[in-house]
Amino acid sequence: MTSSTEHASKTTVQLRQLIARGFQFLHPRDARGELAAVVGVRAHDAVIDVVRLHTEDDVVAMRMPADEVNVLSPSKFCWRRRGPATSVLDELLELPDDRTA
Repeated sequence: MTSSTEHASKTTVQLRQLIARGFQFLHPRDARGELAAVVGVRAHDAVIDVVRLHTEDDVVAMRMPADEVNVLSPSKFCWRRRGPATSVLDELLELPDDRTA
């Protein structure tokens, strides 16, 4: 069994790997000024990759065509996962960079 500290450190490593791949991160806040999520975006080739971290156990990542109008709530996507941070980020990091799906 792994502790939340081990998960946090793995998540930190994964986020650093995403930054190294060109992800830019935003930290949107709610009306009270509290952090609502951590959002990473990377456009490459003919796709846009987006990851939203709400909590350690609630992460959404997706790859969509570059012509998608609303990247935070797309109407079409090539790939999408939701779940715990380490699992979703592992899958996102495994996506090929040289293809659009």
